[in-house]
Amino acid sequence: MALVPRLGLTLPLVGRVEQLHRLREALTDIEKGRGRGVLLAGDAGVGKTRLLSEITADAAERGHLVLTGRCLDLHEGGLPYLPFTEALGSLAASGDPDVSSAVAARSALSTLIPQMPSVPSGREALVRAAASEQDVRRVRTEHDLGQLRLFDAVLGVLSDLARHRPVVLVVEDIHWADGATRDLLSFLVGRLGGQRLLVVASYRAEEVHRRHPLRPLLAELARSAAVERLDVPPMTDDETRAFLTALADRPLPPDALDRLVRRCEGNPFFAEEMLAAGASADDVPDGLADVLLTRLERLSQETRRVLRAVSVASADVADTAVAEVAGIGAIDVEEALREAVHHHVLVVDHGHYRFRHALLREAVYHDLLPGERSRMHAAYAARIGGLPPHRGRDARLAYHSLRSRDLPTALTALVRAADEAEELGAPGSALRHVEQALEIWDAVRPEQRPGDCDEITLLLSASELAARAGEPERAIAFAREGVRRVDGSPTARQAAIWRRLAEALMTLEGTYHEAVEAIDKAWDLVADGEPSREQAWVLATRAQVLRGVGRLDDAERSARMAAEAAKAAGADAPHAAALTIQGVIADIRGDIEVARRLLCQAEREAQAADALDVELRAGYYRALSHDDRGELDEALRGYRHTAERASESGLTWSPLGISARTRLLALRYTTGDWPDDTEQDRPESGVSDLVTAILQSTWMHLSVARGRFEDADRLLELLHPRDADQRGVDLWVVTAAAAGGAELAYWRGDYRKAVDAVIEGMDRVERMLPDGLVGIRIGALGVEAAAAWAADDRRRGGVESATAAAEAGTGILDRVRSTLDNGVPRGGTVGPEARAWFARALAAASGLEGHADPALWEQAVAEFGFGAVYEQALCRRQLAEAWLNAGEHDRAATALTETHRVASRLGARPLKEAVEDLARRARVSLPGARPRRDAVNPLTPRERAVLERVAEGLTNRQVGEQLYISEKTVSVHLSRAMAKLGASRRAEAVAIAYDRGLLTPES
Repeated sequence: MALVPRLGLTLPLVGRVEQLHRLREALTDIEKGRGRGVLLAGDAGVGKTRLLSEITADAAERGHLVLTGRCLDLHEGGLPYLPFTEALGSLAASGDPDVSSAVAARSALSTLIPQMPSVPSGREALVRAAASEQDVRRVRTEHDLGQLRLFDAVLGVLSDLARHRPVVLVVEDIHWADGATRDLLSFLVGRLGGQRLLVVASYRAEEVHRRHPLRPLLAELARSAAVERLDVPPMTDDETRAFLTALADRPLPPDALDRLVRRCEGNPFFAEEMLAAGASADDVPDGLADVLLTRLERLSQETRRVLRAVSVASADVADTAVAEVAGIGAIDVEEALREAVHHHVLVVDHGHYRFRHALLREAVYHDLLPGERSRMHAAYAARIGGLPPHRGRDARLAYHSLRSRDLPTALTALVRAADEAEELGAPGSALRHVEQALEIWDAVRPEQRPGDCDEITLLLSASELAARAGEPERAIAFAREGVRRVDGSPTARQAAIWRRLAEALMTLEGTYHEAVEAIDKAWDLVADGEPSREQAWVLATRAQVLRGVGRLDDAERSARMAAEAAKAAGADAPHAAALTIQGVIADIRGDIEVARRLLCQAEREAQAADALDVELRAGYYRALSHDDRGELDEALRGYRHTAERASESGLTWSPLGISARTRLLALRYTTGDWPDDTEQDRPESGVSDLVTAILQSTWMHLSVARGRFEDADRLLELLHPRDADQRGVDLWVVTAAAAGGAELAYWRGDYRKAVDAVIEGMDRVERMLPDGLVGIRIGALGVEAAAAWAADDRRRGGVESATAAAEAGTGILDRVRSTLDNGVPRGGTVGPEARAWFARALAAASGLEGHADPALWEQAVAEFGFGAVYEQALCRRQLAEAWLNAGEHDRAATALTETHRVASRLGARPLKEAVEDLARRARVSLPGARPRRDAVNPLTPRERAVLERVAEGLTNRQVGEQLYISEKTVSVHLSRAMAKLGASRRAEAVAIAYDRGLLTPES
């Protein structure tokens, strides 16, 4: 009789001391109110589940609330949020009053917890009965809020529960997680601060290949200080021996034990399976699949038949379903299931059966013959199709129908599954269902396709879903395919798909001109019709597109026409959108009073119409109006209000919510209210690289200013990757990459590289926005770097290089000047920030061929007085150096002291060190400054005396005459000084001595 070993789960834990210790430390941390996240990584079968079982039992003994959910392998087309449904579903059935009240207070959780009464959305009825394209759009807009509200609800219920006792949330096998689950996991882990919450997520490390969808999430989470990756390595040989002996529950022959240790390679699951298969003999197969199948061959024929049926189910399955698919009587199925459970092949979970390990299921499934596999999938599809509607039915029906090649059934199920996923607020999952439907559309005969759906509807839906899932490039691709196929459709349908294309194209800077063509096509289609909601939206979108390409007069006319059409059609939301665009255009033209009145009116109308996206847009642009004019307190209040409004409405991660938080962070950088790393927004997993770059752009400047150059290098690669020209770009990302890259190179002393970064950045900015002002900031940094480059080369005696640097700086200044016409930018007004950067460019240019003009740097300091604390401090440091060169020692000392105080308060290390170096050379005492070790003079008094006179331009003979030594002795001292300083020329030695503070102007 075959040996039936004990399950590893029933044994005391072998090894894993370090991993268990670190997990227990995490439990201690959450007891102290420090939220933690742990990524548990290891190969399949290495013991992640066993370790989780140990730590959850420990947590339960401490009185913690433990919630567990697991992901299933449904090939990214399964149920959104499945592990959270499993974890939170146990709450609803717990009977605990604290738990019940926390869950019941959040109606959004009804989409996850079947036991809760759901809030009827009416979406399906609306979609089926929609008479026009605008009805579909309105319904989808409403459900676009679902995901974000659901996220906030999950976080809220966990936070409420954690107030009563610490909460441990375990999510197993996230390498199989669908996009919605990954998004929700990212959302929760990004908000662990101050929570008594531990989130543990396990995954198979070997399955996360370079293009695996989990990889971006893992990279994002690894950057958080609250998250720890915990690897579960194979067991050592000694641990494996102890484990195998405990499994067998009796001593094993030494030779057989050694052979097993060698074969299983420290993997507990392999050890269990080989021991159960009698794998102590020489005929043990090398491949794990062979090991698994060898073990299953010891089971009865009926049991193996049942296991084949269970493997096709892919998820938990009831015995009745197995009986139908396997074609075996109920009694025989029960006996077969009993044998499979007894031999630890299947486990019982809430009345259903599943394989104890996914590797077992995979081995059995892949061993099926193609016809056998197709037949069983068809049997499951037939069974599922006959069940009453329930959550997940259509996704599973689509899965089995596709694999049995029943494409008509699959197509209908995919469309319904996409609706369900969208209703759950999971646009990524919905998108995958729609994509699959599009793939098989042509293979299904017209009479077998869903009657209430056509290919254009699917393409329109795919574009909208891709946009909401953070994939703008794919949104454009689907919309383009839609317009290629839309000929012959009703006019309203054609206008809708062309407008969708224009909206998608507006998300990428490089496609704005194509967006003009698309929206003009949409307008041509509805221009002659009666005023309608669709016509108003087309006009409002057209106004937004034309504003983006600088055609302000045309944009304003379209916005007014949109307002008139919306009023005639009684459409409040597009009317508010039209007022918003009118307000933005008035602001660009400098009519501030009119602009702010229109934006306030738009915000009120949008709020009354429950058009949240329009309300946020109006509020954002009103804050931006104050920002552009240096009214920083009002701008901060406006951005903060918009960000909070987005958050409380469940739109924390919506585009306008992100924009408001991004500008809020940028303004905090400007005003010197620098956030710490715990406030850093982590991009959601699954979003495009462009969206991630926008979120991280302002942190580039903060990293450089704080002297965290390695972090800045990583961010620079994100903002300006090697394939930047091959993907979508954003103006502010390009600006951050150019300015941040120049700042980084400047502080490293690589001034030529800084100038090159500026020239490249100005080229890109001018291609994207020829008449904009954003290039002034980049240009000012370039002139400043060129001046430093020229001064450095002059000190080293590089006359030709210094001339080239000065010419580069002059060329950059000319490009900055060309942006302005008599101090006013072409096509708009200039605000205090642009004036300040222009003054900085002029001041820096005064130092291209010699000492800078203190008066110009004084003007730059004054211009940044509108509230730009850090930039003003940078200018004051340059002013101090200009005053020193002009002999104004006392005024320079005052400027250095103030700059050092600001740099110390902000934690701006590079600026602080630069001020201290300059103060040391000028013999200025700074409060709190410590002398640097490299200030120790390596030169002897005689070597220093020689170098001082060389700095004055004296020859060796003249130096000898002054010091009463021979010319040869002067040469010896000078050679020694050059060797100590690492210089190859006299002038270079003098320059290095000045840079290191070994020589000062007064010496």
